[in-house]
Amino acid sequence: MPAEYTLTKDAPAPLPGIYTQAVRAGQYVYTSGSVGMTKEGQMVEGKVQDRTRQVIQNLEAVLVGSGMSLKNVVKANIYLSNLSKDFEAVNEVWKEMMPDPKPARTCIGVKELPAGGTDVEIEFVAYDG
Repeated sequence: MPAEYTLTKDAPAPLPGIYTQAVRAGQYVYTSGSVGMTKEGQMVEGKVQDRTRQVIQNLEAVLVGSGMSLKNVVKANIYLSNLSKDFEAVNEVWKEMMPDPKPARTCIGVKELPAGGTDVEIEFVAYDG
């Protein structure tokens, strides 16, 4: 079965020729990393919690565009540019927005993220089985 690519207007558009919002491979959907940017392309101001909420909303829109929801997420990777400062704040939003049972998760501290000025990026793997 060939891979299917997701493109929804309810999340920030991917950079042309660089990546796609998500790829479905069989019963799995792999999202690209998302940052706290609105679908209009503006970075959300405020605290890391505000950007984290936006990231999860973006990824939820991409999952819906792939025929899934946050309940289908089985694995998440979170990247923080200031792990020691933002870990607990991101966890607050995670507990608030992610349905139970929570997916497996990795949180990694990084020096910087590709979208200038952001402090959080998240990617999901979802399963429809």
